[in-house]
Amino acid sequence: MPHALFRIAVLRAILALFAAGLLLAGCAGLTREPVSVTVAGLEPLVGQGLEMRFSLKLRVQNPNDAPIEYDGISVALDLNGTPFASGVSDRSGIVPRFGEAVIDVPVSVSAFAAARQAWNLPGAAANGELPYALRGRLAGGVLGTVRFSDAGTLRMPAAPGWGG
Repeated sequence: MPHALFRIAVLRAILALFAAGLLLAGCAGLTREPVSVTVAGLEPLVGQGLEMRFSLKLRVQNPNDAPIEYDGISVALDLNGTPFASGVSDRSGIVPRFGEAVIDVPVSVSAFAAARQAWNLPGAAANGELPYALRGRLAGGVLGTVRFSDAGTLRMPAAPGWGG
């Protein structure tokens, strides 16, 4: 009887090591490179009340070996260090493995945010640069939420000079 118990204990240990190896291999497969998200376009939509609406086009590039399935997206855009626009969409889709997709997200800009940016624009125009930050997430799918962010500087066109 003790010999049978010993064999069961050894078998359990081997199974536990095998299961641990599978778990570690599975976790290693879940690591992914961050997606690259950039603004591909901005088109006006019909606003309502004191807000402006735009269709923000985001180019999402997936550098991973697995497609990204999503069933919702949220995005926030800051200009010059202050919140400017935000939006959500329940649109679903797939960003192919080692591929890209352009996703449309309706965003809203409140009158207050637009006025604040207009007030701060002369300072940004003096520099010739307007810093922006984009952040958001693609929700859903088997692997859960994929968060993204992008930041940079928009170069302002030079103001025309007076005289010759």
